[in-house]
Amino acid sequence: MDEKVVIAKRVALEMKEGSLVNLGIGLPTTVANYLPAGLQVFFQSENGIVGLAPAPEGGLTDPNLTDAGGGFVGAIPGAASIDSSVSFGLIRGGHLDVTVLGGLEVDELGHLANWTVPGKMIPGMGGAMDLVSGAKQVIVAMQHSAKGKSKILKRCTLPLTSVRRVSLIVTELAVLEPTEAGLVLKETAPGVTVEQVVAATEATLIIPEKVGVMPIA
Repeated sequence: MDEKVVIAKRVALEMKEGSLVNLGIGLPTTVANYLPAGLQVFFQSENGIVGLAPAPEGGLTDPNLTDAGGGFVGAIPGAASIDSSVSFGLIRGGHLDVTVLGGLEVDELGHLANWTVPGKMIPGMGGAMDLVSGAKQVIVAMQHSAKGKSKILKRCTLPLTSVRRVSLIVTELAVLEPTEAGLVLKETAPGVTVEQVVAATEATLIIPEKVGVMPIA
């Protein structure tokens, strides 16, 4: 199974019935494709959609209907189009149940860095700082390493998105839960050992007696 699909499928299992959920640019947007059957979740995009759905197939995309990153999306029946002030009112007002964001780095303190790399031209912060500060639950969906280097660090080296601790980190190798004591290894991906996760992680992990396996097929 593709690494990004592993991540998206596992994050989708964290969704709850009736939740208002923001999906960040890139990998997080694919979570909408893997919701358990029958589960209704209201996806929000900070550019002004409540009721976002996966992009329709067969060339039926609408150029006026995109997510915050400019990617094509669909809309569920009854979806709402809102302006930016209302959209950020939902975010800053604490009305989002969950935000799912990509990450450049996460550290042992549960701090996320995901908005800039000094000296490089990238899109910028967007709504990331507001989302990490305002959502009730913050899930980071990202690949465990980049160019052979761990993205799960003792301390972030890039500028932080927020000093708030994120709720959960999901990679293609593991599910990690940031706590006051440090990063707890909750689950490994199917076929991945605890030793492999530890070897791929710069941060020190807390290993409980029983580590689960991601319940994905």
